[in-house]
Amino acid sequence: MIVGTDDYALHREGSLFLAGLRDAGRAYNTERTYAGRAALYLSYCTFHRLEWAQITVWQLARFLHWLVEEPLPSRARGEGGPERFRDENTANAIVGTVCEFLSFGVRMKWVDPELTGQLTEPRYLRYLPKGFNPGENDQHRTVRSRILKLRGVDSGIEWLTVEQIARLIDVTRHARDRFLVLLLWCTGMRIGEALGLRREDMHLLADSQAFGCQVKGPHVHVRRRLNSNGAWAKSRKPRAIPVTSELGICYADYLHERSAIPQADFTEQVLVNLFREPLGQAMTYSGVKGLFDRLARRADLIARPHMIRHSAATEWIRQGTDRSVVSDLLGHMSESSMAPYVHVDEGSRRAAVERADARRREMAR
Repeated sequence: MIVGTDDYALHREGSLFLAGLRDAGRAYNTERTYAGRAALYLSYCTFHRLEWAQITVWQLARFLHWLVEEPLPSRARGEGGPERFRDENTANAIVGTVCEFLSFGVRMKWVDPELTGQLTEPRYLRYLPKGFNPGENDQHRTVRSRILKLRGVDSGIEWLTVEQIARLIDVTRHARDRFLVLLLWCTGMRIGEALGLRREDMHLLADSQAFGCQVKGPHVHVRRRLNSNGAWAKSRKPRAIPVTSELGICYADYLHERSAIPQADFTEQVLVNLFREPLGQAMTYSGVKGLFDRLARRADLIARPHMIRHSAATEWIRQGTDRSVVSDLLGHMSESSMAPYVHVDEGSRRAAVERADARRREMAR
């Protein structure tokens, strides 16, 4: 929900927008992110005495530039600390959410349809993304493109090397934490999928037919369902991900550690709180973030759960795994989602240049 900063009254339209996201099956993390962005927009409108539902394109453009020009609150205690600013990509993402909010407002008859018509323009796709269906008569080649957008920098995705993953595992102090890092690395699953795993999903025997499962070999099942900790599988399609015997050993170690907490017996989720209150309850997103912050400090790395997913995908690609297989393992709906995971390292670049130079020198003889 979204509430006002002055009177803490429920913002009806903003809260209905979030409920609409939930009804559409959007992920919990998406809803949480959109809530912050919509609240920021509503606060901006209140501060500048603007009617959020009667905003003009010019005023939205000013909001977009304000996002990158206005310093963020300092993280340092008290006064001081270096000024921080949002980058262009973050500002674009916030305005993208605002445009979705306004489009929702049009459907609910809060916002004039003319506004959303002014926010986009027709764009002809000369080069089609892989897997895109333009239609029998190319009728889908023309799409609506948002006009309010800053030129951002493509910083790529963040990932860790195999050595850095090993370092992260080495600094874990508990079997649960070791199991979590290895689970993400072995499966490439999203953190929401990992937090949503239940004990019934862990089929780590060579044969699981006794459980009514025909999938061969050790594996885990990823299913979308409601969970007490708010965890949510992004993909609507359930999938089984093969796992290694090493992960099975780590899981057994974790279960032994977990058995020391009686409260955990009543929780179906695999990952639970063992060292902090509420003991035995399912771990949350914030709990995992805190854990990774501690592991990253010990390993002297920047490490977040999603970076391990990127790392797993990158390693599979480099090992020559077919992209369709990697896409299926990751639970992607489209193979075009694979593009960010194809990295070119420095060694590959240098080898390409040296091969070309060797060929040139050979031809010059």
